[in-house]
Parts: sequence; C-alpha cells; structure tokens
Amino acid sequence: MKLQNPFRTGLIGTLGVLLALAIGAATVQLATILTYVVAAAFLALGLDPLVNQLQRLRLPRWLAMLIAVVVVVGVVVAIAFLVVPVIVGQVASLVNGIADFASQYQGWNDFVKQVQATVPSIKVQALIDQAVAYLQSNVGTITGGVLSVGVGIVGGLGGTVIVVILTLYFTASMNEFKGALYRMVPMTRRARFAAIAEQIFASVGRYVIGQIGLALVNGVLSFVFLSIVGAKLPAVFAFIAFLGSLIPLVGTVSAAVLIVAGQVVLVLSQSDPMWPSSGLPVWLWVAIYYVVYMQVEAYVLSPNIMNRAVRVPGVIVVIAALVGGTLLGILGALIAIPVAAAVLLIIDQVVVPRQAEA
Repeated sequence: MKLQNPFRTGLIGTLGVLLALAIGAATVQLATILTYVVAAAFLALGLDPLVNQLQRLRLPRWLAMLIAVVVVVGVVVAIAFLVVPVIVGQVASLVNGIADFASQYQGWNDFVKQVQATVPSIKVQALIDQAVAYLQSNVGTITGGVLSVGVGIVGGLGGTVIVVILTLYFTASMNEFKGALYRMVPMTRRARFAAIAEQIFASVGRYVIGQIGLALVNGVLSFVFLSIVGAKLPAVFAFIAFLGSLIPLVGTVSAAVLIVAGQVVLVLSQSDPMWPSSGLPVWLWVAIYYVVYMQVEAYVLSPNIMNRAVRVPGVIVVIAALVGGTLLGILGALIAIPVAAAVLLIIDQVVVPRQAEA
C-alpha cells in the first residue's frame, strides 16, 4: 500500500491538472459564446425593472414582458428607419467627397504646401513618401486586415441577433432562474442570500438603464449641436457618440476624438480651408463642445444618473473599469462597475457584520 499511494496520488494529481487544462481550453474556445451570454444577461436585467413595474399594474408577467419587448423593439425599429437611411446617405456623401478629393491631385499639392508652410521644420513630403512606401510594401497585410474587419462586422451582426434572442429567453425566465439559484443555497442562509442577490440584480438593471440613458443624452445633444454649427454628417457622428458613451470612462473621450478627427478629414477631403477667413472653423467648435460636454457629463450627468444606480466611489469606478477592460476588453469594462458594486454590497452586508460580531 505504501508503494501504491505515491503512484495513486501522482496519477490523481496528473488527471486533475489535465482536467484543469481541458476546462481552460474549453473556456477559451467558448469565450465568444460566454460573452454573448453575459451581455444578454445584463440586458435582461436591464429590462427586468420595466417588466416588474408593469407587473405592479397587475399585469401577468408574460404580458408585461411582451409589452416591454415590443416597446424596446419598436424604439430600435424607429431608430433604424429614421437614422439608418440618413447615416447611409451621409456615408455615401463622405465616400464621394473623398473620391472627388483624391481625383484632384493639384488640391493635394496645395494642401501639402500649406502644411509645409505651417510647420517649416518638418519635411512633410518626405513623411508622405515614407507613408506611401509603407503602404505599398504592406499592402497584403493591410488587405488581410481589412478583410478581417469585414468578417468581424458580419460576425458582430450575427452575434447581435444571438444576444437579442438570449435576452428574450433570459427575460422570460428571470424568475425561474433566480428561484433555481436560490435553491442551491442552504435553507438557513437562503433568505439572506436572496435579499442580497435581489439588491445586486436591481443595481445591475439600474446601471444598464443609466448607461443607456447617458448614451442617449450624448447622442441627441451631439446631433443637435452638430446640426446647429453646420458640421458635416451629423447623424453619423451622433451615432458614434451614442456608441462610445456605452463604454464607461474612455468611451466618451474616444468618440469625441474620432468625431473631431472625422470633421478635420471631411474639411480636407472637400478642399475647405482649415481656418476660414472669418470665425472659428467648425471642427474647432466641435472640439470645444466635447471638452465642455465631457466636464458636464463627468460632474453633473454621470453622478446624478449613475449614483442612483450603483453607489460606487469614483476611485473604485476607475480601478474596476481599468481592470475589467484589461481582462475582458469592452465587455469587461461594461460589467466591471456593477461587479464592483456587488462586491462592495457583499462586503457591507456580510463581511462587515461578521467582523463586528467577532
């Protein structure tokens, strides 16, 4: 027996390591599916407060869920019919403008001379020649990257459909899911666990609604301001602002940089002067607006909207978003704040009382 025990222990340990490696490999292979599931669960928790509110009006859950889904789908369809045609038309105008600019080689020479006169210490033409040489030598890699982006877009559309379907299933079976989760906890701790879990689910739902609300505010205000100042493609860039605001912390800044850069590119592509003879250029007005808006969002909108959803200190928000984004990318940044709120809630209602009793 003494000779067999080391062998048996080593065999069991080896099998355990192999099982762990197999689970890790399976998790990596299923990363995309797990992402869809987590995203759908968050969206379902965002819909759940609306469904519960309708149930308080003495509607059956199936009818409340149907009304909530119809409202959400109706809003999405309305946005699609109102915004998508405008975006498609404006993108077509952008492509035509770039094509017209590319056909006017003399205009490009004038632009290079203007930039060279502005920064005489830099050899602008030499930098352009180096960039062209790089593009020519790496055309295969760039083409493959563009193809990968196209495949990714198609995959993203398919993933969106999957997430929508999973969201409907999660919303319909939310109570059953919660009940099954609570039954896994011993009876003596079930009531306490259920109370904490309900608070976590409610905070996640409020967080989802709050983040979408912030994104809508940014998108609508961006469209109004861009239209007032006469910026090009206001619907396209307002949609970019909306999508960017869905990402905590860095989303609004990244979208603002893209929008300002896009306005500059549009000015150059249509041979408009970077600095008009009278007044500030439109792209500079846009840059000033987003600098002001980001301050308003950071100190007025976000605290008033998000603090009602998840009560998390600012420093924890920053750390959680950075850690979540590093580990899981955009999805990690999205779920990091409600996860941090859940951890703080558990510490406050479980760990702290136990330490007080010790």
